[in-house]
Amino acid sequence: MTYSVAVAGASGYAGGELLRLLAGHPEFEVRTVTGHSSAGRPLIESQPHLRSLAHLTLQATTPEVLDGHDIVFFALPHGASGELTAQLTNVRLAVDCGADHRLTSSADWAKFYGGEHHEAWTYGVPELIVAANGAASSLTKQRDALIGATRIAAPGCNASTVAMSLAPGIAAGVIEATDIVSVLAVGPSGAGKAAKTHLLGAELMGTANPYAVGGTHRHIPEIQQALRGAGASEEPTISFTPVLVPMSRGILATSTAKLVPGTTAAEVRAAWEAAYADEAFVHVLPEGVFPRTADTLGANTCLIGIAVDEAVGRVIVVAALDNLAKGTAGAAIQSANIALGLPEITGLSVDGVAP
Repeated sequence: MTYSVAVAGASGYAGGELLRLLAGHPEFEVRTVTGHSSAGRPLIESQPHLRSLAHLTLQATTPEVLDGHDIVFFALPHGASGELTAQLTNVRLAVDCGADHRLTSSADWAKFYGGEHHEAWTYGVPELIVAANGAASSLTKQRDALIGATRIAAPGCNASTVAMSLAPGIAAGVIEATDIVSVLAVGPSGAGKAAKTHLLGAELMGTANPYAVGGTHRHIPEIQQALRGAGASEEPTISFTPVLVPMSRGILATSTAKLVPGTTAAEVRAAWEAAYADEAFVHVLPEGVFPRTADTLGANTCLIGIAVDEAVGRVIVVAALDNLAKGTAGAAIQSANIALGLPEITGLSVDGVAP
């Protein structure tokens, strides 16, 4: 069966990555692409690398244009998709790559985003550990909730990187959920395609720029929500600092957490290896080996390295992924595959691009 697909926000970075992956998907056919200021113009003007989709023209992003497709992927700025999704009446599966349907707490939404809070959809991180009813002794994966889903919230790229980094340790009871520290090197493509002075090449080349410092980043409540779901016995607390670095795409997240007293380094490694042993897209690297963002570019993979700093009693988890691929578009398509009963890996690759 071939599913008809529309992509809203097709002129942006996330929309372009969705289209790149969808173009190679054997079961999905992209029939409609929409934009805002670019409506009426050929898609190829906005996405000149997508030669196989050169026949498409960007249309206006309206419910009337999007309705009637089997699948609609939304790659719109935060706060823009909620109103649209509420007006869809004939769409089998909607997948939102923005934040509008991620948070279950209206208070968190009001604090970090503002505006109307929309219903939370099924979270699109299949590999994320979930503790049934909050009990760490009864663990499943988020993919179980995605089976048959009709509305999916793709994750924030930083949030899913940190959540996948730490959930195994929390679920296994080898790290504490309080006093977590995460520092991320991130590429500016995660901020979208809109022209902003601080994202100009002249402002980024040769420098590293921290932003959203001091607990203000919008992905913090999403991380806490995921870690609560993984069975945290206490309310998760995290000091989260992203740093823009001069690479177009990629995330390298270094997260540290307190080691539960009496836990050995072997038990720590065993927790992560057990959590991801059967996963196609999340790979725990051998002891002493840590990931590079370069090895994930264009791939739907998250690579994880683990160490224990016994001198300070902390676990260090270093995770790398492509923020546009596994962090956004890849997670959205992977989740859609599961929802529709397709093989999870369909249209997605573990192979990156090098050099």
